Amino acid sequence: MTDDKMIHEGLITEALSNGMFRVDIGKKNLVLGYISGKIRRNFILVLPGNRVKIEISSYDSTKGRIIYRIDNKKSKKNKESNKKNLTTKKSKNKKLNNEMK
Repeated sequence: MTDDKMIHEGLITEALSNGMFRVDIGKKNLVLGYISGKIRRNFILVLPGNRVKIEISSYDSTKGRIIYRIDNKKSKKNKESNKKNLTTKKSKNKKLNNEMK
């Protein structure tokens, strides 16, 4: 018996009791997510504002299991903003180097 599970990337919006969270997976879809055993066992801290990967069953699309916490550096949505920040930092460093010479 195989379960078809979809994996989505979402943003934790609210912390609930007993390791449960509200996760926004885009287009205003809110899912009730609980922490998987692997995350509990390794004491990985999950807080509101973190991006996570959530596994949602095809039978009940309102509940899911949080399987991975994504670093802000690895998030798809933050990659574009990180590129912009890098270009501004590089230009500032060049200006400082030119002033020091």
